[in-house]
Amino acid sequence: MTDSPPEIVRVDDLVKDFRPGLGLRSKRVLHGVSFAVREGEIFGFVGPNGAGKTTTLKVLMGLIRPTSGRASILGCDVGEAGFRQHIGFLPENPYFYPFLTGREILRFYARLCGVESSLLAERVNDLLALVRLEHASDARLSTYSKGMLQRVGIAQALIHDPEVAFLDEPMSGLDPIGRKDIRDIILRLKAAGKTVFMNTHILSDVEMICDRVAIIVNGRIRYEGPIREFLREDELRSDIVLARLPSETSTELGERFSATLQTVGETIEVQVREGQVQGFLEAALGAGAEILSVTPNRVSLEHIFLEAVEEGERADARADRGGEGTS
Repeated sequence: MTDSPPEIVRVDDLVKDFRPGLGLRSKRVLHGVSFAVREGEIFGFVGPNGAGKTTTLKVLMGLIRPTSGRASILGCDVGEAGFRQHIGFLPENPYFYPFLTGREILRFYARLCGVESSLLAERVNDLLALVRLEHASDARLSTYSKGMLQRVGIAQALIHDPEVAFLDEPMSGLDPIGRKDIRDIILRLKAAGKTVFMNTHILSDVEMICDRVAIIVNGRIRYEGPIREFLREDELRSDIVLARLPSETSTELGERFSATLQTVGETIEVQVREGQVQGFLEAALGAGAEILSVTPNRVSLEHIFLEAVEEGERADARADRGGEGTS
């Protein structure tokens, strides 16, 4: 039995209250948030707008203090400063001096992060190539599109070769080609042993590249872990399309396999639990049916996400009715 990779990011029972104005009651944004990010993994942190994603990230970056609870990165409390040279950060809406060129802004950040002068030019060139901005490296940032500025933001987060990269909406403003490029960059970071914390609302990207995910709804973690770990076997189904299946056999198979059957023209569409697909196909073929298609109906991250949001809203509604709201 192999040991699990060490935890790089640890959040324990994090609570954050904001007071919207003088004399107004405080509002609780984070309700005891806890999760962990392990070394060398890509961790997706997802949730609807206003769920607490950016607030959590700001706590991790030391930009705001939690009301209670603890958060640590690389074994250091986020209130400390020493570990920050080992992390990179892309904010959701980065701002750059528009009068500088792409090359100049990366040189600026490289010097700010302490990159050695002898390595500076090579490092800047490598990052420009990584985010595919060589062609615009000497153009002013004022001429860059939103997607190009996003690439500059990712490059600055990686300029000092950090151990951990925190990316807030890294796919924002990118076209499909740009999104693929950024996914490839993130996968290269993982291959190099880096840890990536990705805060995003683009579920398809999370599902494609993340090792684990956490879903936060109304300031509470509703799900954490690999997708399949949280799926019950009886939730996984396959869609089967048949032809020439006798009606009496259709009824028998439906009852035998607890399958949902629907007649569409001259074909029959059936939904069968994943573990019973082989048995159903053998029985259907034995009855003289023709198998037209078998399509796994895989539960997606979107499905889990929507269920988590709905359950979170129901739980909050129950708490409100019970007078359990926080001040």
